[in-house]
Amino acid sequence: MTTHAGPDAGARDGEAGEPGPPVREPAVFAEGPRGVPLLGNLPAFGKDPLAFFEQLRERGDFVRWRFGRSRALFIAHPDNIGELLTEIERTFDQPDLGIAFRTLLGNGVVVAKGADWRRKRSLVQPSVRPKQVRSYAATMAECAVDLADRWTDGQRIDIKKEMAALTQLIAVRTIFGVDTAADAESIGRAMDIAQKEIGAEFSGIGALLPDWVPTPGRARIKRATAVIDAEVSRVVSRHRDGDTERPDLLSRLLAARDETGARLSDREIRDETVTLYIGGHETTSSTLVWAWHLLSRNPRVRDALTEELDRVLADHEPRHDDYASLTYTQAVVKETLRLYPTIWLLTGLAKEGATIGGTPVPAGTRVWSSQWATHRDPRWYGDPEAFRPERWLTGNPANGDGGEPGEEIPEYAWFPFGGGPRVCLGTRFALVEAVLVLAVLARRFHLDVTADGIRPVPSLTLQPDRDVLATVRARG
Repeated sequence: MTTHAGPDAGARDGEAGEPGPPVREPAVFAEGPRGVPLLGNLPAFGKDPLAFFEQLRERGDFVRWRFGRSRALFIAHPDNIGELLTEIERTFDQPDLGIAFRTLLGNGVVVAKGADWRRKRSLVQPSVRPKQVRSYAATMAECAVDLADRWTDGQRIDIKKEMAALTQLIAVRTIFGVDTAADAESIGRAMDIAQKEIGAEFSGIGALLPDWVPTPGRARIKRATAVIDAEVSRVVSRHRDGDTERPDLLSRLLAARDETGARLSDREIRDETVTLYIGGHETTSSTLVWAWHLLSRNPRVRDALTEELDRVLADHEPRHDDYASLTYTQAVVKETLRLYPTIWLLTGLAKEGATIGGTPVPAGTRVWSSQWATHRDPRWYGDPEAFRPERWLTGNPANGDGGEPGEEIPEYAWFPFGGGPRVCLGTRFALVEAVLVLAVLARRFHLDVTADGIRPVPSLTLQPDRDVLATVRARG
């Protein structure tokens, strides 16, 4: 993706003909829909958050609204989203996302702030660098091959369950270094409960309740988190008691030391492994379900995908070394993440001196952006509702490579993993996993999805609202 200055970029004084910085007009704030006393726009937001953010986008790039009694500002333009994401540690703060979110994620790298965040990021980041992801790629492909070996022509499956079980197994092998279905199943069930309760609380009345108020949802997430904590504690003890070096993420976290020589505490280890699990499992599982759904509805794209797989892979299963050559497969994943971004919103809290688009934002204002709304904005994407992976091919003129006509897509018009200093650490892991798994399975099978009218449900991640049933069709 590339950025461009735009038509209002002019020459600097005294340097005729040389482009200068773009001239930016101060932001004009529009007013959002009228809310209700005390709750503001929370009822409309809670009823359908995705439609609510699209409604705000249609009102303008800067829209004021009320999250309960609190001031809120919605931003839709990629330039301003970039400001929010790149300034998150300077003039914007990471806001409190509620007790349900904290119960599951603790104070991991996604939640931590300031010096604590910088320390944790420096300790976690080496575990998910490209070199380390390369070492996990074989496990990703092997798990997918095992699943493909179990599928048969004409078999009826629930794609949602199949992809969840597959990515759970990959996660427990690569993150925890264990290899039993029981480990994957118990952690997976608890994670499913936890993420549903986070979504329900975040967009409902629970978002306004003090932490001490008991609710059935908060009780459920506590029970689910207790299961997760017990499993993580058991696996950590197993690692520490072992006398052999392991290649998994957890072992790398246990061995990591900060600049003072200190290690992560047991609680910090727990928080980071849970965070990595969600990034490695939930993100990929959801993306693969939506990819199969879209491929089934778009035979042209499915044919182009399988043509690339046949040509690039020939007679071998995909390996990490094939990743760079699977350009259309990558484009399918990127286009899936555009239409169904796993993370569907981002938010920051304005500090003193914060600005957006050159206009001051009062301290304490919660600033929101939505991947769902911006990814479907017709200003950045021709025919934005269409599933068109060609937008992302290297032949896109926006990338300076010539080739087939493409679209010029601004930076931060696509941000499924966030951006700036707090960009998701698991981005590379999730993309490689999705591409390799899709390559293994689509090389052998087409999936004819029979469930129509599937709707996305915004919980912790963007999930289908029902089972996604399909018929397995072996390729001839």
